[in-house]
Amino acid sequence: MEQDEKVFQVLNELNISYQLYQHPPVYTVEEWNQYIGGEDGVMCKSLFLRNQKGNRHFLVVADHSTAVNLKVLAELLAEKQLSFASEKRLEQYLGLSRGAVSPFGLLNDDNKEVTVVLDASIKRYSSMKLHPNINTETVTISYSDLGKFIQWRGNKLLDINLQPTHA
Repeated sequence: MEQDEKVFQVLNELNISYQLYQHPPVYTVEEWNQYIGGEDGVMCKSLFLRNQKGNRHFLVVADHSTAVNLKVLAELLAEKQLSFASEKRLEQYLGLSRGAVSPFGLLNDDNKEVTVVLDASIKRYSSMKLHPNINTETVTISYSDLGKFIQWRGNKLLDINLQPTHA
């Protein structure tokens, strides 16, 4: 079964409604925006990170325009340092390749080793746009439905405000 087919099967089983968009392969938000930028929902980026020892992995999901400060995030997660995980680790833990990083990769995390970090600021949007584990399609789902999917998978989930608040 193809990566995206597994995603759609699970979304249907969980009664999660979604909108599907098909487009040419995209590797950057700028490319992605050319094809579905005008559609409803926030475009989300997914960053696969590891701690300094390489024994903890995090999938950070945030608004594509949010600057993620790895030093600040490391402090929030009680880690000394965070860095981007290699493509080899991305394949090992989420079964994904560069350009298709998505929370739906948790379908391939059988040992539930990846902690999901959702930027709390994306709650304010009615829906969010994510790749269904391939970069030629985009699905739009609600924030609560993404939480439902993550809870169903059993991975640890953290809501963290990645955007600094202003006094």
